[in-house]
Amino acid sequence: MPSTHTPRRIACLQPSATVILDAIGELERVVACTRYCADVVSAVANGSRVILADSWTADTAQIVAAKPDLVIAAVPYQEKAVSEILRAGVRFLGLAPKTLADIYTDIATIAGVVGAMDRGEAVIAAMQHDIGEVRARTAGVVRSRVWCEEWGKPLIASQRWVAELVEAAGGHFLVTPGTQASAEDVHRLDPEVIIAAWCGAGDRVPLEKIIVERGWQGTSAAQSRRVFCIRDEFLNTPAPTLLQGLGALAFAIHPELFSSAKGIRQITAVPASTAENSTR
Repeated sequence: MPSTHTPRRIACLQPSATVILDAIGELERVVACTRYCADVVSAVANGSRVILADSWTADTAQIVAAKPDLVIAAVPYQEKAVSEILRAGVRFLGLAPKTLADIYTDIATIAGVVGAMDRGEAVIAAMQHDIGEVRARTAGVVRSRVWCEEWGKPLIASQRWVAELVEAAGGHFLVTPGTQASAEDVHRLDPEVIIAAWCGAGDRVPLEKIIVERGWQGTSAAQSRRVFCIRDEFLNTPAPTLLQGLGALAFAIHPELFSSAKGIRQITAVPASTAENSTR
């Protein structure tokens, strides 16, 4: 039975918050969430909750109409929307994780807010255990150079928590996490593994197309067909969902140590470069 001192009606504008509430057994508190929340927690799409378009275009009036007593969103959020939410007498919790440690803090914070601290600590411990096990299995291996991107136009490297997972999976994360790079820069770094996990794209990144458009056919990754798409929500949702992303990363980087995982797709063929075609 929810405590009368904790929020009982939560609007989640950030999929990670919905995942965390589900993981700690408090999903029944969610009265509104985005369609991206439904992508990672299918139970919220059963018709009993208000489904918002997404975090940034969500109608404030629609959020308030759901009568939440807490709104959880990623920050920075729409300043005007936050003001309207607060004026309606609704509490607002903003999340801005950058590292795995930040994510553990977010889990503990949300768990504490809803009075489920013990379950939150158990979820954190399980994540740390699973990540530690993968790290132990890759200790001492030769580390492959990994380019992992969260967006394709412009090219943006994945966030710091993804870089930490890549390192745990036995890879070397190229460039500074979360920064923009050029196709030429990445080509010069010659990644041995290329991973695309575009925000909002699910598993629909056109691998063959981007390799050709960027002129990456000659990279070590393309030559060995170690080019992968990992489902967006498995790497870009800072929540326990990341364990699925870690499984996919481990297989992509060290298939000799790890079995194939859910949510990963490998390139089927690498078209020849223009230079190669011109010599035929």
